[in-house]
Amino acid sequence: MSETREAKLERSTAETSVEVGIVLDGGPVSIDTGIPFFDHMLDQLGRHGGIGLEVKCEGDLAIDAHHTVEDVGLTLGEALQQALGDKKGVRRFSSMSVPLDEALVEVSLDLSGRPFLHYEIDFPGEKILGEPPFDPQLVEEFWRAFATTAKITLHISLVRGKNTHHIVEAGFKAVARCLHDAIKVESSTLPSTKGTL
Repeated sequence: MSETREAKLERSTAETSVEVGIVLDGGPVSIDTGIPFFDHMLDQLGRHGGIGLEVKCEGDLAIDAHHTVEDVGLTLGEALQQALGDKKGVRRFSSMSVPLDEALVEVSLDLSGRPFLHYEIDFPGEKILGEPPFDPQLVEEFWRAFATTAKITLHISLVRGKNTHHIVEAGFKAVARCLHDAIKVESSTLPSTKGTL
């Protein structure tokens, strides 16, 4: 594990240009994706995760927010994976339920080295108001992209809830708190019987 667990990445395609900086042991949070609600969720991820996080994305929002949300997820996940390094000493596992008013979301996370997402949340069809509006279906695409490149196992399930904003935000906060716990260094050994993560 490097002394400072951090990474900076850039990803450019014909659809998006993404820059991500992450510092696992804390730092400023600055988010600008052109989608205010998504910015708010990523801000929750950084602040409640105790992670320094800088995200900037210029995407083809005139077409759809999908490319921006997915490509930020891909870049952020890869940055997390790089910042974790060899993962020696990390706690590795975490599980948490987080409420936001009537909504309750349960998250379990493993820095397993094996990408997997189980996403069990059904949203009402309405988009979240804003400019541009945010389609809550994109949340699953974000977490799938993130889990794939971060190489983590991630389970996100809705226990109860009615307000879409509350459900999405409780999910981001729950993942943030799980990350905060799982990336904590508590020993000098690798938490795996296989000798690798």
